[in-house]
Amino acid sequence: MKILFPDHRRGKMRVYITKFLRYLAICSLIYLLVLGSILVYFGRGLPSLEQLERIKPKLITTLYSADGQILKRFAEERRELVSYERIPPQLINAVVAVEDERFWEHWGLVPSAIIRAAFANLKARRIVQGGSTITQQLARNLFLSQRINLTRKIKEALTAVRIERTYSKREIVEMYLNQVYFGHGAWGVQSAARLYFSKDVEDLSPTQCFLLAALLKAPSIYSPIDYPDRALMRRNFVIERMRRVGMISDSQAQEYKESDLELNPRAEMAEEAPYFVEYVRQELERKYGSHILYEDGVSVYTTLNLRLQRVAEQVFQKELARRQQIVDRQKEMTQEDSSLVSPDSLEAVPADTLKKRVVQGALIAIDPSNGHILAMLGGRDFRESKFNRAVQALRQPGSAFKPFVYTAAVDNGYRPTDIILDSAITLPMADGTWWRPENYDRRFLGPITLREALKHSRNVATI
Repeated sequence: MKILFPDHRRGKMRVYITKFLRYLAICSLIYLLVLGSILVYFGRGLPSLEQLERIKPKLITTLYSADGQILKRFAEERRELVSYERIPPQLINAVVAVEDERFWEHWGLVPSAIIRAAFANLKARRIVQGGSTITQQLARNLFLSQRINLTRKIKEALTAVRIERTYSKREIVEMYLNQVYFGHGAWGVQSAARLYFSKDVEDLSPTQCFLLAALLKAPSIYSPIDYPDRALMRRNFVIERMRRVGMISDSQAQEYKESDLELNPRAEMAEEAPYFVEYVRQELERKYGSHILYEDGVSVYTTLNLRLQRVAEQVFQKELARRQQIVDRQKEMTQEDSSLVSPDSLEAVPADTLKKRVVQGALIAIDPSNGHILAMLGGRDFRESKFNRAVQALRQPGSAFKPFVYTAAVDNGYRPTDIILDSAITLPMADGTWWRPENYDRRFLGPITLREALKHSRNVATI
């Protein structure tokens, strides 16, 4: 029989404790090394602190006429930013209830929700639960791809933690609701409010707020425009969820469920001055790059006078119609034309090859005092032909240049009554050939005043 005295027992206990602490230290070190390796491996490519502090969503660039009317909105993502203070509390509560019930408590992640979603997905052998917090969704929307895999989920979690350390909860909610997609090209709550209800976000009713929150799960599936029954069902699910978490009472939930969708979709804005708008778009992109149009959200004020533009379009279309009638009446089938439709060739010539001649035109009105473009028309119909004949045709100025020639002559002492000759001349060219200019009517009027030469646009007299 071995007798252990107190000192021996204490010594053995000390050995056990020392071994346990050594084992614990080794395990902790291994854990830290593994965790550090994971952070280093998956941390590559994640947004830096500077990027997190300078989050800038893509915004709408708006083109205005001279009198402040909207001509066009350019956007890759149609979004208008709003502050947290403008977002109704009912909308924030609805989003939190249905997307992330513990949002105000967690630090970017809810481990229990992630584990629960993982088991549910494994059991169903497909993705049936997300488990992502609002902060994780924001991280994914801002910096990561939409592909679902383990690597992305880990990066999403790491980025979410960084976001939580950089921003307050209010700032995260504001960024999230300005960033997410609500369907039909609307990004952010303000664009969604304008699209579905034709009002600003701060003016939304409670049930309208609940509907927007309902769209976050799948905007195309629950679209109130395309699938109102599905949208109503999903909205009522949001209302029930809010009741269960104590955000609204039973009586309020019942009242909200009985209301309709209250839709009032915004009508599409009629597009005016499309040739001018496209001209400005090309100039902006050429000088500043595409980001100014589709990301920066700037306001561009142009010189276009919308009232003059509308008058110009009326006169332009009227004149085109008149000239089209003249062309149609003057159209005579030539020998070449008749060969196309001879009995022997009828089967060989498709009917759509005998196209009607369409009169086209262009108009540009410029303020001579400053060069501002007041009106522009580049063709009969922008939908049929986007070629801008006013600025892209690159035609020679022709007789439009003659006023400058005669102005220079007057500046050099010529008088409108001075006589010049409208007679045949021959001029040497640089390549050794000779050029004989002609008038449009192939006739010469002889001695003629400057005034008459300009009035009748005489080519030879001007030369």
